[in-house]
Amino acid sequence: MKDKTKNPLLFAIGLAFCTLLFFINLGIGSVHIPFGEIVGRFLGTAFSRKSWEIILFEYRFPKALTAILAGITLSVSGLQMQTFFRNPLAGPFVLGISSGAGLGVALLILAGSAFGWNLYTGAVGLWAVVTAASFGAVLVLLLMSLTAWRVKDSMTLLIVGLMFGSLTGAIISVLSYFGDAEQLKAFTVWSMGSLGSTNSTQLAAFGMATFVGFIPVVAFMKSYNAMLLGEAYAESMGVNINRLRWAMIISTGILAGSATAFCGPIAFIGIAIPHMARLVFKTGDHRILFPASALMGAIVLLACDAISQLPGTAQTLPINAVTSLVGAPMVIWLILRRNFSKEF
Repeated sequence: MKDKTKNPLLFAIGLAFCTLLFFINLGIGSVHIPFGEIVGRFLGTAFSRKSWEIILFEYRFPKALTAILAGITLSVSGLQMQTFFRNPLAGPFVLGISSGAGLGVALLILAGSAFGWNLYTGAVGLWAVVTAASFGAVLVLLLMSLTAWRVKDSMTLLIVGLMFGSLTGAIISVLSYFGDAEQLKAFTVWSMGSLGSTNSTQLAAFGMATFVGFIPVVAFMKSYNAMLLGEAYAESMGVNINRLRWAMIISTGILAGSATAFCGPIAFIGIAIPHMARLVFKTGDHRILFPASALMGAIVLLACDAISQLPGTAQTLPINAVTSLVGAPMVIWLILRRNFSKEF
């Protein structure tokens, strides 16, 4: 009964904090918009300055929603991969999934220019980037899943994932060397990570990809608990392992691939947030961990976005740099604090 009372309270506090950070992100930046003005605008009162209307709804509102979607998709992807590999250090970035998505986008932008393709424009470019990033993420995840069936040691699997990341990085470097200046600049800006490059059409596409990626999560949510105890136990509980594996591969590929496509590579959200959810909610039940990780992912990425704004200046730090500065110490602290062998 205590846990049943505690969890709704934690979710309520998390939602309140997420809402507060959302409004903070709407207010800060090179142009400060008072908090009262923002709340009043959402209640139907017009801004005292017309320029605030454009700043809020054409830039900051889509940016904050993008941060929420990216935090949700990356944290849920990380939780799925940690369950899939039964490895506490698994995540889209560490195991090369984000690198695979980056390779797909690099092939689209850089290799496309070499063959005279120009798909990185307009609505075609939007869907081409999403498709390329998702395909690259799924391809690397398939290779990692095949490796997982053969290699049972988790540390060896992590090394293989790092090698996949190094291999994709080498291919991207070769493509960058032969790419022209315009495409190279476009890919470099994309690779730094940004939450502010999505318009309303792109945001709708991101939301659609997130919805599709969550379908396997909802359909197989109860099976994830059994997977933590091993495939033999899961099969004894009636879980179809092959179907669950493919559900994980498709879901993680779409979620991590779409987040990387729209925001660029964002580090440490996928690996750190699931552990934060376990630490705060004190449970291994995935029926709680999935919504908890999604909520905490949104909170942390909104906080990182607020830090990257450098309030009062026109400068904005790359979001990938901020998440690394925040996430790396967090992962080190979690490793030193927790005994992961009890959970995996």
